[in-house]
Amino acid sequence: MSRWGFFIVRPALNPRHVSLGTMHNSNVDAKTETPASPPNKQLASNDDSGFQAGPALQEPGDATFATVDGTKIRYVDQGAGPAVVLLHGFASSLEVWSQLVPQLAREHRAVALDLKGFGLSDRGGGDYSPRAQAKLVWSLLDHLQIDRAAVVGHSWGAAVALAMALAAPARTTRIAVYDGWVYEEQLSWLFRWARADWIGESLLGFYDERCVRAQLALAFHDPSYVTPERVKTVASRMASPAARIAALATMRAMRFAQQQTLYSTIRVPALVLWGLQDAIASPTFGERLAADLGAELVMFPRCGHFPMIEAAEASNAALQRFLRRPKRAWWSPLVRAGRRAWVLHRRLLERRNPLRKTASGARADRVSHGG
Repeated sequence: MSRWGFFIVRPALNPRHVSLGTMHNSNVDAKTETPASPPNKQLASNDDSGFQAGPALQEPGDATFATVDGTKIRYVDQGAGPAVVLLHGFASSLEVWSQLVPQLAREHRAVALDLKGFGLSDRGGGDYSPRAQAKLVWSLLDHLQIDRAAVVGHSWGAAVALAMALAAPARTTRIAVYDGWVYEEQLSWLFRWARADWIGESLLGFYDERCVRAQLALAFHDPSYVTPERVKTVASRMASPAARIAALATMRAMRFAQQQTLYSTIRVPALVLWGLQDAIASPTFGERLAADLGAELVMFPRCGHFPMIEAAEASNAALQRFLRRPKRAWWSPLVRAGRRAWVLHRRLLERRNPLRKTASGARADRVSHGG
């Protein structure tokens, strides 16, 4: 998300890493499980005018799909062991996890998916709220016969991850958030204006490569990541009318006021990962979320909105340590309370002395104690 309105990204894959497009579990046929939707099929409902039942992009032959709750979802499923599900951010796709999935699959069953409206999943009409997306993800996990899972979400995908934990706490083993977009206060005036009829449609009409370049410059601390290839790839994700309509429906469903009041009720081990130079989702929201969840908070210096890309080695290691860590028993509430108190104390100190924040960020990337 950017201060100019909305942020979208589908990073260009590094050829040194395995493409997720060719990944599948050995027990899952790589061919599609359901027939492809006819191209440009329009939904009949007047409320869903302009939505497209199938994806906006051509489906590769090696992609894996499942139809759940009437929605065709693209996913990858690799490895064996405790399940971990990975959720991308707004207008992104499962490729954002291309460096992480092969590492997780060594010890876990790693499932990544294109959320409804994005990547190669259906862009049909209906509810695009985090709660509705969460229901679809749990339905996909039911289809894959996964009863319980650790949930990992990036940016707006973190709002979906938190909605999953709130909807099915007994099925959620852990939760990890990368640079979350999860609070009503994070929404700019442009997001709020987009809720009005015709205004949102008009705003999306101004989207072009120049806008993408500016947004990527905000997203990455290191400008070398803002390559012409990446700009073109990101722009192509919003080129079709169906993609823009689904993105607008998602923007209009970003209403976090009620959900954010429930974050402190989540009672599973939690990890918050954040880029210290994130110009899209301020690190202060990372501190707030860590306090709400009683989570371990790890911030990465010289890193923007995408720690899984700009701080891949460090963030991947932090997540894997968290997933391996045994769950506490009777004394876990004490750990959670201690973490909340630590984060709140640190925020109070930084408000009194802003220079303290800069100094602490320069000293280390871990800004709250682990455990």
